[in-house]
Amino acid sequence: MTDSLRILHLSDTHLFGDGRLHYGIVDTLGALDRVLARAASLTEVDAVVVSGDLSEDGSAASYRRLKATLDPWAAERGAVVVYAMGNHDLRDGFEEVLGDRETEVSVRGFRIITVDTSVPGAGYGKVTEAQLDRLRETLSTPAEHGTVVVLHHPPVPPTTVLFEPLRLVEPEPLLEMCAGGGVRLILAGHFHHGLVTEAGGTGIPVVVAPAVANTTDVLWPPPRERAVRGAGFAWIQLPADGPMRAHMIAAPAKDDGETVYDLDAEAIRRIADDAGWRR
Repeated sequence: MTDSLRILHLSDTHLFGDGRLHYGIVDTLGALDRVLARAASLTEVDAVVVSGDLSEDGSAASYRRLKATLDPWAAERGAVVVYAMGNHDLRDGFEEVLGDRETEVSVRGFRIITVDTSVPGAGYGKVTEAQLDRLRETLSTPAEHGTVVVLHHPPVPPTTVLFEPLRLVEPEPLLEMCAGGGVRLILAGHFHHGLVTEAGGTGIPVVVAPAVANTTDVLWPPPRERAVRGAGFAWIQLPADGPMRAHMIAAPAKDDGETVYDLDAEAIRRIADDAGWRR
């Protein structure tokens, strides 16, 4: 697929500036190193896309750790790095180290656009009218091989109960604009599990990357929510003319599958009250 855009899609690295362990047990920087080691055989990569929740504490130091890890890996392969904001990211630290929260880059005739779906202090996502106006203006100029939109909150229904109040609110205007603007692929994270689906009847494929930090157990029976140790990534090929292909790849470790958290209905309700969407 020499005429394809080849994407290493990462998400939810949840790094700390001081190297603390996520949930007190997961070395997320170590997990990122393991993911990149697993992906090292990918010598032909055009873009490394990281779809939000880059940091857990929002510190400039956490973003510097991420940049110092990813940028050299991508540079060895001649790939651009695209960073998107997530609900755990903080604007000041992100902008200080990584630059603008919404970006546009052209790669091999494809355009990659980031949309910041984060809402300060919240876990859910939303796209403002001003953002839609900017996106409309950008998409009014066609890209040779089409556009890839990167955001943190997937514009599709969640699989598990925890993410229902933490979903992307009212994604329809965004999806309508994407459907009419030559968008060929939407990349997201947030759910902490791999998912390939279609966006709201638009025909646009959505790829949700596995998380680096941990893995949501999609088979855990509601009303509980469980995450386990495990890290992975998506490897995506988007031809100039043809269907997208996505592979979900694990970066295994000996303790994979151990419980990171197990939330009951009351704990999930508290998270919804603290950070979820309210009409």
